[in-house]
Amino acid sequence: MVGVEEAGAAEMLEAQPREEAARGFRLRDVMKSDFVRSFGPAWLVMMADVDGSSVIESAQTGALYGYGLIWLLLILIVPLYIIQELTGRIGVATGRGLGSVVRENYSKGWSLLMTVPMAVTDIVTYAIEYIAIAIGLEVVGVSLWYSLPVIYAVHILVVTKRKYRQAEIPLLLTSGILIGALTVVLLLAGVQPFSSPTANPVLFESNPTFLVLIAASVGAVIMPFMLFFQASATGIKSEELKEAGVAVSKKRAQRNMRIETLLGAIASETLMVIVAMAFASVTGAQSLSAFASAAQLGQVLAPVAGRYSPYMFCLGLVAAAFLALIVMSMASAWGIGESLNLDKRSIWIVYVAESLPGVAAALLIPSGYLIDVVIYILVFFVLILVGPMIMMGVIGSNHRIMGDLAMRRRERFVYWATFVAVISTALVAVVYSI
Repeated sequence: MVGVEEAGAAEMLEAQPREEAARGFRLRDVMKSDFVRSFGPAWLVMMADVDGSSVIESAQTGALYGYGLIWLLLILIVPLYIIQELTGRIGVATGRGLGSVVRENYSKGWSLLMTVPMAVTDIVTYAIEYIAIAIGLEVVGVSLWYSLPVIYAVHILVVTKRKYRQAEIPLLLTSGILIGALTVVLLLAGVQPFSSPTANPVLFESNPTFLVLIAASVGAVIMPFMLFFQASATGIKSEELKEAGVAVSKKRAQRNMRIETLLGAIASETLMVIVAMAFASVTGAQSLSAFASAAQLGQVLAPVAGRYSPYMFCLGLVAAAFLALIVMSMASAWGIGESLNLDKRSIWIVYVAESLPGVAAALLIPSGYLIDVVIYILVFFVLILVGPMIMMGVIGSNHRIMGDLAMRRRERFVYWATFVAVISTALVAVVYSI
């Protein structure tokens, strides 16, 4: 019996390393899979969607209406996925960004007509992102006169790296900080009981303030730079993977992109819900001026969730704004560079120059003024989407450009119905607020 038991024990000891090796092999397989290697563009653009202005807008929505707009934030997963899936599909099918596709297949004029409004609005948004970062760092006592030049330098250092994949790594880490920090804010604030008047997740009103917030929520979820970033980053990363010896068929690349886009859309809107829920019981955040300085933000947060909540919220705010700053900068520079057919080595000039007005505005204009225009900028973003979305729909239906990845009839119907719904939201809000 002893010999049998010893033999059995020896067999178990031999089997254990084999099982561990098998598990390790499977893990290596997963890490080397084409899905993991191509992961990044769709996820990052979705995380950048939760930028400083979006976090502030979602926080004010929660402070004003509690959980009342959760229904809208969850519904927005659908148009977010539909629109970003098409821009990702264009990147997969052509290997190029929207600026290049439009310039090569239509004209430079049409390409510039799409990219210039996006670049102009991005300059305004840069200022808000820089202010959000400055406010977050002021919580730990760092003056914006010191923080903004350093953030600008780090921003330029990241975006001007030679390879997109090198810039992607710190951005993926930043997205993890963003998710963790905002989740901790909700845990500190606590979830409202069902009996609370602020816990109703379905609310609708016809007053102008409510309608403008709905339009701002739509503007916060689909921003112009997102369309340019995902198409360009998808094409660039595909080329870099080919150079590294990783070849993926377009059909498989499309499938990977769709999964990543869906995961990113769900994660993005979940973060917006988390922020709204965290601010549902916050008094004093009904005005955007509450976010205009570290002192004011700390004053409205500390009584609700303790002295650590301002730090965690500002960490999330800094991560959100920094991630958006870099992704937005890449999208804008790529769009302009593609439209003008600039040499890749010259695009760094666009990176450097386009952010300078944002830094100057953040330093010279009182933060209260910039924060006050957040909601209206988000509404305006929806109207800026008109041109790029129309062109995307035309490109996505063009078999000559898209090949086998061109939209089918049902997909075209869904896309154009989404386009009408998104644009109508902003128009209704504008009409009712006049």
